[in-house]
Amino acid sequence: MRLSILLTRKYRLLSLAAIVDVFETANRFLAEEGKSERFEISFTGASDHQVVPDNFRHIAYVPVSNSPSYDLIFIPAFGPVDMAQTLEDNRCFIPWLHKQYAQGAILASNCTGAFLLAASGLLDDRRATTHVDAAEKLATYFPKIKLEQDAVVTHDANIYTSGGATSGFHVMLALIQKCCGREMAIRIAKTFAIDMDRENQAYFGHFSPVEAHDDELVMRVQHKIKSQFPEIKSIEEAIADIPASRRNFVRRFKQATGLTPIRYLQKTKIEAAKRLLENTEKGLFEIMLCAGYSDMKNFRHLFKENTGMTPKAYRDKFAMRFEPII
Repeated sequence: MRLSILLTRKYRLLSLAAIVDVFETANRFLAEEGKSERFEISFTGASDHQVVPDNFRHIAYVPVSNSPSYDLIFIPAFGPVDMAQTLEDNRCFIPWLHKQYAQGAILASNCTGAFLLAASGLLDDRRATTHVDAAEKLATYFPKIKLEQDAVVTHDANIYTSGGATSGFHVMLALIQKCCGREMAIRIAKTFAIDMDRENQAYFGHFSPVEAHDDELVMRVQHKIKSQFPEIKSIEEAIADIPASRRNFVRRFKQATGLTPIRYLQKTKIEAAKRLLENTEKGLFEIMLCAGYSDMKNFRHLFKENTGMTPKAYRDKFAMRFEPII
């Protein structure tokens, strides 16, 4: 199979290296078994001149203007960037992706690489995922996508997307299994220590409120929620002194932050509970109160809705167990 890895502008080096490593390893295992290598790997970039990182000089580079047809194309994740500008900088790849897909190529994205697929329109009315912390932005930018925010991998009409960071290994395993069989996929999983049973990425999410906006009224409520969330029982309490109608303010708040006020308050409370579960030995009842809830059933329900697991399971997974290094 001809495998192309896009050298997009602002790609994340870790994502690029992981794709190369996994598929080169699959080739090596096949060679060890006396079989032909399955993947002919190359990079495709916008520049006519080779721009391959030093450690990958052994891999062929082909300009997008002069590339052959491929069987499989990977879009690596983008780094922490201005996504709107990054998509504009990579717009040259969009007609090429359409052409390759029309010729039968399988398209796959790692993490935030899904934004470029979405910008091409190829994800319209199709299932897709991305990094859990970028999912709401993806949905806002591209509302025609059938976003599956908590999914680790999606597959729809020969287009694959993966969740955040290490979830990219899971989309690679899916494609290794498709191209080389399940036995090879299992061997790759063991080699890279990948848990194959991951089905949800919600618990990896981290709530980072959007504060880079110019709406002073919205900012005032954000600061109030940040400092007083344990005492705020309803959104009406948070906006009681705001000189605007509830309907108008909710619209402004969502426009500025991407969330409704009630969803913002909920995420703030759940994020506080997560930190306490991770870093303290407080009991669940005390954590519930510290987060601003008074009903255990409701707290458990909202926690699981936001993270995909119960508070106890979350603590079991993320509580620090290592001795500090002095």
